[in-house]
Amino acid sequence: MINLNASNTDMIVMVIWGIIFTIFVLKLFQSIRLVPTKSAYIVERLGKYSKTLDAGFHALVPFIDKVAYIHDLKEETIDVPPQECFSSDEVNVEVDGVIYISVTDPVKASYGITDYRYAAIQLAQTTTRSVIGTLDLDRTFEERDLISAKVVEVLDEAGAMWGIRVHRYEIKNITPPETVKNAMEMQVNAERERRALLAKSEGDKQSKINRSEGLMAETINLSEGEMQRRINEAEGKAEEILTLAKATSESIATLAKVISAEGGQSALRMQLGEQYMKQLDGLSKSDSRIVLPGNMVNFEYWLDSIGLKEDKVKS
Repeated sequence: MINLNASNTDMIVMVIWGIIFTIFVLKLFQSIRLVPTKSAYIVERLGKYSKTLDAGFHALVPFIDKVAYIHDLKEETIDVPPQECFSSDEVNVEVDGVIYISVTDPVKASYGITDYRYAAIQLAQTTTRSVIGTLDLDRTFEERDLISAKVVEVLDEAGAMWGIRVHRYEIKNITPPETVKNAMEMQVNAERERRALLAKSEGDKQSKINRSEGLMAETINLSEGEMQRRINEAEGKAEEILTLAKATSESIATLAKVISAEGGQSALRMQLGEQYMKQLDGLSKSDSRIVLPGNMVNFEYWLDSIGLKEDKVKS
């Protein structure tokens, strides 16, 4: 009976020591830490901050040191849930976005705030509501960069105490109510139609201007052509008149020279007599009746009237 109790006691003691040894081995393995790249481990010793483990191999003191916080130092994205905001013209819109942040100080991120992700989301939402409240509905769609810049500015100020850095904030959607959306679509359609009508009117105006300019140019060309034609005709007629006058003057000069020469008047009288007889012969063959003056057949009279007297010829 005594031996049985002793053996049971020994088994209990061995189990206890086995459990203690197993716990020790587990703690020993847990004290060995391999920190990945772009990560940081916060170590506490007896509940107090001790150190920050960077990337690499690290050994802790079992039962005394423990890893309290693990931070990923890479840039991460956090979705900002949709929220309702009122613009300055009292229009309710729904806005959501995304934040791009990274941890720059693991110690502040661990002890400066309970949950920096939740805090960043809340601050982004409140800042977005404040900025949209200063803008009317139309400007909220145009001033996305302004809203994003303001949110980043506010988050950066708070992030300095939280050990984080906000790289940027992007608004994903700004959704107005259905009635406002329909009104905006009607406004856009009306503006599009107005621009189409304006473009058409401008096109018609330019077309008319082009046609009028073309007609004007054609009229100018025709008038200039007509003017040039008349100038050319006038110059031709003037040249013709000058040529005839020159020829006539030369003929008269030649005739005067011939007449003034010896025997010239006699030759002229003979030529005129010949032409006179031909004309009289033509009158006699005509069927028409012609009334002539009485001295028409007096050839000597006509010669005397132009200064070609017989005595002058003989002389």
